[in-house]
Amino acid sequence: MIRSLLLALIIFCQGVQARTYDFPVQGSRIVGKIAYHEVQKGETVAHIADTYDVGFLTMMEANPGVDPFLPQAGHVMTIPAQTILPDVPWQGIVINLAELRLYYFEPDKHLVHIFPVGIGRIGRDTPEMETKISQKRANPTWTPPQSIRAEYQKKGIELPPVVPSGPENPLGLFALRLAYGSGDYLIHGTNKDFGIGLRVSSGCIRMNPKDIDWLFHHVRIGEKVRVIDEPVKVSLEPDRSVFVEAHEPLTRSNGSKKPLVLPQELSWWMEEFHHSDQKARAALISKNGIPVEVVKGQ
Repeated sequence: MIRSLLLALIIFCQGVQARTYDFPVQGSRIVGKIAYHEVQKGETVAHIADTYDVGFLTMMEANPGVDPFLPQAGHVMTIPAQTILPDVPWQGIVINLAELRLYYFEPDKHLVHIFPVGIGRIGRDTPEMETKISQKRANPTWTPPQSIRAEYQKKGIELPPVVPSGPENPLGLFALRLAYGSGDYLIHGTNKDFGIGLRVSSGCIRMNPKDIDWLFHHVRIGEKVRVIDEPVKVSLEPDRSVFVEAHEPLTRSNGSKKPLVLPQELSWWMEEFHHSDQKARAALISKNGIPVEVVKGQ
């Protein structure tokens, strides 16, 4: 009983502020801490993921073998609330498709906010891009393109030319239009209770209602947006320890995947200082989405 209460307290304290972090100390790229959750009877992985505001697939990566619909009561699940920040400028919005996460950097405040997202399914891949927010729309309407209307027609559903704002609108209550291409890609909310942390959209970036509400009211038109696809992230820490974080690569419409390989610079560094790459390669094989220490610090 005491163990359960202590575990619950630890989980609560870690979970409350698990998604906003100060920038790491100079030379580091790791934020957050791993948390743990004792499964209660009737909980699903999707419910637990939503509680901690992490993505569904990210939870499954960190807890291989767990039944997503009926995890065993009493089982302690790993909450992947620690991450290596992407190796890009820490400003504006950065979306890493491979980890289904959106980062919003506020360099003036030295803060980073991390959210799970849903992205385009196979055949509707969300593209990599460097762009900006061109429009902000509260209570957006949805004008489904002909290709999506045709998909719905095959299911026996006739979409109207314009879906009005409201509870039936799949864009939710807030939408941020990206300037990429002809402006077809959005970061938006949802009217569904699933799909965050999954590849289910028609190419847009989908967020939890509470997350897009927060982001919508913090970003501005013209905010920089970078969409990357990096399944392997590495951090050489100030104490000369090395961490590797690997995710399952996305399968693209043409069947291709980005290879899981260590950066050449890391391989050269490990060779120069006579470090074995065995643990690093094991991290690439496990693909658990959690930073793994592959070289011990000094």
